[in-house]
Amino acid sequence: MTNLLVIGLTGQTGAGKSTVSEIFAEQNFKIINADQVARDVVEPGMPCLQELAMQFGSGILNPDHSLNRKALAGIVFTDPEKLKLLNQIIHPAIIRNIRELIRDSADAGEKFILLDAPTLFESKADQLCDKIISVIADPQVRCERIMQRDHLTRQSALDRMNSQFTEEYFISHSDYVIENHSSLEELAEKSRKLANLIKY
Repeated sequence: MTNLLVIGLTGQTGAGKSTVSEIFAEQNFKIINADQVARDVVEPGMPCLQELAMQFGSGILNPDHSLNRKALAGIVFTDPEKLKLLNQIIHPAIIRNIRELIRDSADAGEKFILLDAPTLFESKADQLCDKIISVIADPQVRCERIMQRDHLTRQSALDRMNSQFTEEYFISHSDYVIENHSSLEELAEKSRKLANLIKY
């Protein structure tokens, strides 16, 4: 995998990371979406979901035995210890899957991978990356976006924001920082420039 470059993309929730990921995909980066991987490892019947139900109770399961994400979020985003426990269960499974996807991408001849991972640092997935990009934005703007995107109350949105690392942490642990303080067009242009800078 010597010719493969793995770029980690993370940042504050509601900062515009999805837009950055879309632009990198347009610039021929292979996207590995850690959110999708996280969904895969908690599918009904998966050992990870069984462990979560044991730790957090059957109330986190829907009648069809799928994960009730809202119920789980209500438990973990207001209790740091429970969030820590969730991460200890789910992150190793996510990392195993991501390693496999990186290996498969390398075998398929991919040169540039963007690992889109909201919990890049928490899951230790940053250790799989050659470079890291963080996206940051104004807290008030992020809060409004999260409320609208996920149909949450302001308090629930703030709980999610407060469960993440600080802006300073993202900045100090990244090779590149994209500030999303303006228009979608400007964010897209910044992303295009950075994708080309990394490739060439």
